[in-house]
Amino acid sequence: MAAQQKALLLLSKGAPFTLGTRAIPKPGPGQVLVKIESAAVNPVDYYVEQAGFFVDAYPFVAGSDAAGTVDVLGEGVTGLQKGDRVLFQSVFTADRGTFQQYALADATRAAKLPKSLSFDEASTVPLGLATAALGIYGPIGPRGGAALTSPWAPGGLGKYKDQPALVVGGSSSVGQFAIQLLKLSGFNSIISTASAKNVDYVKAAGATHVIDYHTTPYPSLPAAVAGITSLPVPLVYDAISSEDSQKAAWAILAPRGNLVVTLQPSAAVGKPGEEGEDGKRVAHVFGNVNAPVNTAFGDGLYAALTGLLESGELKPNKVELLAGGLASLAKGTERVGKREVSAAKLVAHPQETA
Repeated sequence: MAAQQKALLLLSKGAPFTLGTRAIPKPGPGQVLVKIESAAVNPVDYYVEQAGFFVDAYPFVAGSDAAGTVDVLGEGVTGLQKGDRVLFQSVFTADRGTFQQYALADATRAAKLPKSLSFDEASTVPLGLATAALGIYGPIGPRGGAALTSPWAPGGLGKYKDQPALVVGGSSSVGQFAIQLLKLSGFNSIISTASAKNVDYVKAAGATHVIDYHTTPYPSLPAAVAGITSLPVPLVYDAISSEDSQKAAWAILAPRGNLVVTLQPSAAVGKPGEEGEDGKRVAHVFGNVNAPVNTAFGDGLYAALTGLLESGELKPNKVELLAGGLASLAKGTERVGKREVSAAKLVAHPQETA
């Protein structure tokens, strides 16, 4: 095996991505080295590049999502073998970033792929699913979740039968997975916002009603939801998390309900992890299963993930393939950061880098 690999590097804060080389890392105890076949782009990659978010040291390797084959086993790994096809989420260190040809992953949070799932499809899953799942089912805390019982936990499948829920931004990667998880939990109606062109995509994920945010702006959203269901709405997942979307979501939320946000909570809503007016609560999710506070949750999710994907109960995002290997991820990250991508996940093949 070669000692060096191609990688997309960040050399300093605010510097553009630069194609270069770095050493192939060696797995420690409980880790595996994965040869990355497909890597996906997320908005956080743009913030890592532009503002140095989560960077521990330069040069740095961004990228949170990948799928590939297990190449080397670390000490004590029992659940995986060399050659296994897996998907995994990174944590913010250069050896684990996915914008390179090889990266490290924790074996307990690397899920085997069913035969029906391609590397490209699998690479769309990790961060979006983690953010959705931790927001809905993660424990309460300053960067926690709504603490509902997950559908892979005993008694969790269908537990919230026929309770309505709202997902703001249902065509986003996080929104797609939030809808699918809510369906597994039994929620009905599942109402979502999206543009008219993405209605079918959002309904395929499990939404029962779709509100066009172009014709129904956020101040009008509470009335639109009330026109769909007269029942109190105990959960709103706001995958957009703008000031206006949060205000609307808070107004819709039932007493003692949970609002999940992916960005900084607005001053107009409650303080994360604490009860606000009418017992309402805001969950400001940190969607990484490898964060120390989330590893136990992540182990449970990843233990169930292969089966959920194999059964079709969880489906990947739609893929837009980028040509040119790692080099294509620089432009792809810019497109995602500037919100130029809709209802698709940008994916590149690191092994095809020239």
